[in-house]
Amino acid sequence: MQVGSNARFELTYCTNIHPGETWPDVFTTLQQAAPELKRRLSPDARFGLGLRLSSQASEQLLQADALPEFRAWLDANGCYVAIINGFPYGAFHDTVIKSKVFAPDWRDAARVAYTLRLVDILAALLPADLDGGISTSPLSYKRWINAANAPEDWRTMTRNVVEVVAAMARTRQTTGKFLHLDIEPEPDGLLENSAETIAFFETWLLPEGGPLLADTLGMTPSAAEECLRDHVQVCYDTCHFAVEYEAPDAALARFQAAGLKIGRVQISSALKAPLPDAPAQREELAAGLAPFAESTYLHQVLERRRDGGLRHHADLSEALPHIADPDATEWRIHFHVPLFADSFGTFGSTQDHIRALFPLLQAGNITRHLEIETYTWDVLPPALKRDRLDSIE
Repeated sequence: MQVGSNARFELTYCTNIHPGETWPDVFTTLQQAAPELKRRLSPDARFGLGLRLSSQASEQLLQADALPEFRAWLDANGCYVAIINGFPYGAFHDTVIKSKVFAPDWRDAARVAYTLRLVDILAALLPADLDGGISTSPLSYKRWINAANAPEDWRTMTRNVVEVVAAMARTRQTTGKFLHLDIEPEPDGLLENSAETIAFFETWLLPEGGPLLADTLGMTPSAAEECLRDHVQVCYDTCHFAVEYEAPDAALARFQAAGLKIGRVQISSALKAPLPDAPAQREELAAGLAPFAESTYLHQVLERRRDGGLRHHADLSEALPHIADPDATEWRIHFHVPLFADSFGTFGSTQDHIRALFPLLQAGNITRHLEIETYTWDVLPPALKRDRLDSIE
């Protein structure tokens, strides 16, 4: 829905808060949730959905008349889709996911084919007055890329991203619909912060991908670089950047200086736990965090050290045995918690990162798309749960 001065922002929520892997299941959930949320939040204006589709759902939506039927339903109910979550490829609920959320990565043709299907879907759904974004993984999981194969892996990922950019550029030329691929940095992803994201552009995408795109589309090198900068943008997830201890003003300034655009801001809170000095208090904190060390999703922990450095723990369950380390001063945990709470007993959230970001969005022409994302709803400790629609509202 439109918010902000002069209705300059499109605010929506990511539908990955709802379980559903097949298109019939996704559509049933949308039919149940979207009209009621629109009635509550945007009764007199169109209401946006941040659509999450698995690979299976994307295939099913492109079969027979499913896509035009969905477009007709959106129009009839005053809803629209301008952004799609294309990060999780496979099952995302009720199964152990952990690092599999990064698979297949951008070395794999299956990731390319999935993303190209999302390009076709979004081009058919996108309102004429909006740009459209497809979020995607940070290329791979960092632990999967070994030094010996790294250069060839980077070339393969660059080539595959360029294939999607070429499809988006052709779509823009033939339909006028402007789509962008929004790479989402994440802790322990191959691209996990602003510096690594910028390095991908400057080391691989522009110098290696530019000539490839120029040859593919028959354009000049400068036009190919402009095309890449238009169609490959950043998904700025406030949870992820807060976990990385990157202040929003600094991160956005780095992206701007490097000429990278922000395709969307995903508004989400992480867990933040300053570590007290007293061992007994640390034990109490560990007991409070234990319910969040669940078995479905990966909950990376970035630990600030007394010397100012950062230490990575692959998952909260692996970090908890080290909570007594006296050189550790703070944990930030990749667990998307409800935005409306800033504290959870003995620890808090990174809501302050979001509050610091909002004035920057108001002051600058950074992005139009704002998407609330709390996909961990089903695995939240019971005390944090309300009715799902009430919480989205």
